[in-house]
Amino acid sequence: MAAEIHSRPQSRRPVLLSKVEGHQDAVSAALLIPKEDGVITAGEDSITFCLASEWLISTGHDKCISWMCTRSGSMLGRHYFTSWASCLQYDHETQHAFVGDYSGQITLLKLEQNTCSVITTLKGHEGSITSLWWDPVQRLLFSGASDHSIIMWDIGGRKGRTLLLQGHHDKVQAICYIQLTRQLVSCSADGGIAVWNMDISREEAPQWLESDSCQKCEQPFFWNIKQMWDTKTIGLRQHHCRKCGQAVCGKCSSKRSSYPIMGFEFQVRVCDSCFESIKDEDRTSLATFHEGKHNISHMSMDISRGLMVTCGSDRIVKIWDMTPVVGCSLATGFSSR
Repeated sequence: MAAEIHSRPQSRRPVLLSKVEGHQDAVSAALLIPKEDGVITAGEDSITFCLASEWLISTGHDKCISWMCTRSGSMLGRHYFTSWASCLQYDHETQHAFVGDYSGQITLLKLEQNTCSVITTLKGHEGSITSLWWDPVQRLLFSGASDHSIIMWDIGGRKGRTLLLQGHHDKVQAICYIQLTRQLVSCSADGGIAVWNMDISREEAPQWLESDSCQKCEQPFFWNIKQMWDTKTIGLRQHHCRKCGQAVCGKCSSKRSSYPIMGFEFQVRVCDSCFESIKDEDRTSLATFHEGKHNISHMSMDISRGLMVTCGSDRIVKIWDMTPVVGCSLATGFSSR
């Protein structure tokens, strides 16, 4: 379905260029046609076509990834998972496939002509994986999930480095990394559009520590029966400081603060000592947030022109000019009619 694109005055927010209406059901995917003012809408399953190897790689609710030869039409291989496969990214150079599933796990596979092998699994999300993006230049994998968070996996660094990004209030439906400007664009089911600055040195969120008592005041947690009996005190509920990761009680973590350098764009629980260490400049946002004004289920970008298309359960496809917010110097513009 083609859509006419009109130019609008630029501002520091995404500019809505056009809306495509008329679908009879929810639109699950849409793709901008390169060098054309048109949009292709598609179905539900995740499909990737690799032109160099002439493979068609797909995943779906049949809990498997399959790859077939487009020249002969024959099935080359399949690999089954324990959960529905929800999204897919493929790196032709290494023949690695990244598959996210409904269990919250990402599986890294090495695809061969007729076989495949599991390289590793990535676990970090608390909800189903809803979107993936692979950057072959920096060798970074970005994943969005129903737990409202995004994780950047530094695959190329080989040190297990991950960065957490939290700024959405609903499941993250789509992500796109702009390698030129080191920015990540993400969209959520509630219509939120976020642009993350990845051209800075971010800090990793700490692993949560476990303890039988508060690591600040040493009061026992409610399962520590022995210390409760010895000290004749009532056990407390365990919480965790998002900045240092220590296990603390509610009294020792009464403060809330944002901490964007660690990916926390809204206020989260921190212990009192960490709260005092956070300066005002540390709370400066490292992302911009915008409203798409429809329930976004899928997003795609034509980075060369700075255009983005979103579609949702409202059966509407929207085309946006993102150059005011991503500052993509490669954008060549679009034809106004």
